[in-house]
Amino acid sequence: MKASTNRVALYARVSTTRQAEADLSIPDQIRQAEAFCQQKGWDIVEHYIEPGASATDDRRPEFQRMIEAATAHECPFDVVLVHSMSRFFRDQFQSEFYIRKLRRARVLVVSMTQQFENDPTGDLVRKILGNFDEYQSQENAKHTLRAMRENARQDFWNGSIPPFGYRPEAVGRRGERIKKRLAIDETEAAVVRRIFDLALGRAGPPRGVKAIVSMFNAEGITFRGKPFHISNVHRILTSPTYAGTHYFDRRCSRSGGIKAREEWVAARVPAIIDSEAWTIVQSSLASRNPRRTPPRLVSGPTLLTGLAQCGHCGSGMTIRTGKGGRYRYYACAGRAQKGATRCVGQSISMAALDGMVLEHLADRLFTPERLATLLDAYVARSAEADAERRRKLGQARQRVTEIGGKIARLMQLTANGAMDPDDPALADMLAGLKAQRAAAQDEVKLLESSRTGSSSITPDKIARFTEALRTALHDDDPAFRKAYLRLFVDAVIVGQGELRIHGPISALAKGAGLGDLPPSGEMVPSFVRGWRPRRDSNPRPQD
Repeated sequence: MKASTNRVALYARVSTTRQAEADLSIPDQIRQAEAFCQQKGWDIVEHYIEPGASATDDRRPEFQRMIEAATAHECPFDVVLVHSMSRFFRDQFQSEFYIRKLRRARVLVVSMTQQFENDPTGDLVRKILGNFDEYQSQENAKHTLRAMRENARQDFWNGSIPPFGYRPEAVGRRGERIKKRLAIDETEAAVVRRIFDLALGRAGPPRGVKAIVSMFNAEGITFRGKPFHISNVHRILTSPTYAGTHYFDRRCSRSGGIKAREEWVAARVPAIIDSEAWTIVQSSLASRNPRRTPPRLVSGPTLLTGLAQCGHCGSGMTIRTGKGGRYRYYACAGRAQKGATRCVGQSISMAALDGMVLEHLADRLFTPERLATLLDAYVARSAEADAERRRKLGQARQRVTEIGGKIARLMQLTANGAMDPDDPALADMLAGLKAQRAAAQDEVKLLESSRTGSSSITPDKIARFTEALRTALHDDDPAFRKAYLRLFVDAVIVGQGELRIHGPISALAKGAGLGDLPPSGEMVPSFVRGWRPRRDSNPRPQD
């Protein structure tokens, strides 16, 4: 210990900003510290006040400033004084780490309400009490989270920064707590609606995330005072909040990782866009995701890029040219990269393979008779799934009715004077029943919106669907043909003397159930090539 032990740094802390705003705990800690130091004959030379910071980690600005001062060459104090050790830390491991770090700097940590001797016995008692503090902190966090999850189930807002397009609005009071829900902020909501309109192509050609960002920044439209970024727009386009469902407790507070979907709590909020538009945007974003489909596979000029595979070794087939580029072939990439020992090789004229695939699909597979045969088994399975869905839908509707009856009976008992309307137990029962009814209503909506559509596949729709497909595959625009081909074909296997085409029957069923496909004029390419002013790849200013 240093020769002088009367220089004290006071560290005072409260866990939440609400406690800090109440302005009670910190002044009391300071008052007790001054009385304690006066009794000991110590001088408080530094104050480190931490309003609204948890003691479960060291991410505290004032705490770190105090540690930095204590470990400096000329430390201005000899003692760190706290009201109790829980003010210093509620994590036993980190508490011991910093206590030892301060001891190496010859600075003691002293608690006003918990006196420990500076010996092994005192260390043991301090560690035992520290473990109790950590346990209590974890229990408090568990009960706080449970209350917040229930609050979200009842569609109340738990705090933090609201999503863009919304603002918190007070809707009532329970005891001293003001209950809030999210309400639409019309100024920001107008921007959200425009983002979805641009993505859907309601205001001209559909635009991607980057194009929307560029447009907004050029027009001076801001995200709460700051320029838009790709992350802002992407978060808006992918958040289910804007379709009416906000999820609480999605991330782990310690690791920051996403929790399992079943742990999320759904809260209903006012919808800014309809659920159908939101679903269409998700499908569009997924189809253009480079992690799912690389741009070269979609925007390249070759019809079967990413689809053609060697039937011998399973490698993809790439383009090879001959006679100065006059002839083009699909050739096995495995043989080209690893030699003839890897694969005997498959090579076929690009025009011949493209022609065979298009001819087989348009004139042999995509006929009403052939499609009807392929879809028979799928329709049968879909009918079974639809029957199960109807059974679950009936049960969910029955639960909604039963819970509504319980609520009505409670209200009748209150009206008859059998229950006190101000009884907190009554309020809790009603809140719980309403939350159960909301969950059952959500299940009803989900089941109603998940119809398989098998009953809508009729011979007339199959005929119109096959005609639309044949027309699309014979279109003059190669990019358009390629886009439609990728809707229904997953792989083209090129073997010795045989050609196999694989694709999901579910895609055919969906197309046949929905009717005609959009005409070529409405087809939007997933990727658009950008051109440089000159014929090189390096951008540079023009003279």
